[in-house]
Amino acid sequence: METAKDAKNLRMMGKDFLSPDPLALLAFNPLTRVPSPCPAILSRMPQETVVLELAGREVTITNPNKVFFPKAGYTKLDIVNYFVAVAEGALVGVRNRPMVLKRFVNGAEEEPFFQKRAPANLPPGIETAHVKFPSGRSADLCVVDDVADLIWVINLGCLDLNPWHVRANDVDHPDEWRIDLDPTPEANFHHVRELAMHCKDVLEELGYRGYPKTSGSRGIHINVRIEPKWTFTEVRRCALAFGREVERRVPALATTAWWKEERHGVFIDYNQNARDRTVASAYSVRPTPNAQVSCPLEWDEVATAELADFTIETVPKRFAAIGDPGAGIDSKAHSLEPLLDLIKKHEAEGLGDAPYPPHYPKAEGEPMRVQPSRARVRRSGSDGAQGSRWRRPRKGEADSGGTN
Repeated sequence: METAKDAKNLRMMGKDFLSPDPLALLAFNPLTRVPSPCPAILSRMPQETVVLELAGREVTITNPNKVFFPKAGYTKLDIVNYFVAVAEGALVGVRNRPMVLKRFVNGAEEEPFFQKRAPANLPPGIETAHVKFPSGRSADLCVVDDVADLIWVINLGCLDLNPWHVRANDVDHPDEWRIDLDPTPEANFHHVRELAMHCKDVLEELGYRGYPKTSGSRGIHINVRIEPKWTFTEVRRCALAFGREVERRVPALATTAWWKEERHGVFIDYNQNARDRTVASAYSVRPTPNAQVSCPLEWDEVATAELADFTIETVPKRFAAIGDPGAGIDSKAHSLEPLLDLIKKHEAEGLGDAPYPPHYPKAEGEPMRVQPSRARVRRSGSDGAQGSRWRRPRKGEADSGGTN
């Protein structure tokens, strides 16, 4: 029988419980005050360990009282509760995808580390997918398929989820095109929202349905489901073509310039579609003081959305009330043909490829991967004057290159 002491201990961990059966405890989420859809606590083990039953499997939560968000006071168990409440939506973004584990083992205020290889001793039920990195190396990455997998990842300290944009059964052909709108220091979230609506217009003109969500940090992501027929290189090139078309229409607001010194307004990060690049997926928790969430939106919400409105405290209530605005993304996979035609048009106008990130191998047709200001110095001489190079004066010579 469940004792009063047991109930008190469980409440101290951040949950309220009503249970006629100690082996089938019904957990109530303290953030939503509604029953969590999945978990039953099987046992409370020594050293503050809790075992949950999820999708027919046992998942151990270690250090459930560990504070991950000091300013808000949220613990690891609060994060677990949150992901259980929104699991159906979170799985839309990560299911059957190789995932990089971004682990905040010391909480949200400390630097995370990225674990690109699956842990050696995986629990039963966790699958992997073998992927190749731009360097030519390869590794097995974890694949999340159900709520038990998801909570196992959360227990490792993952707050935001970072899946590749491929499926585990075809790791070389993306099925998701990601439009990442990232404000420069001179821009704000109002500018991001404005640009997102311009992106919607261009997407619809090209025949695409995009699914927007807040990044949870500073920007907005728009995901488009595509047919898994094209390579990473082709999908990235299509993302660049789309960004350039948006930039052409609103040049004062949008930029596709890779080098930060050339950017203004909101950057459309086409390189997020390259191999081994990831973004926080839907319902990810971001390391902000108030635990903001990357929250899917309806298009009619974008113009007035505020990042701080979506946290681990508010989003479960929203999810319970309206469901997942991104749930329909798998209903149709789009062709990239309209964007491939746009690439041909741009090439006819003299617009070729754009730079990759620094650690990627040099790509065919890629322009010089040198910061523009440095390239100018290289061309003009080390002191920036055309054709001039300063040298140390020889003994007996006057130094004509100094300053007074």
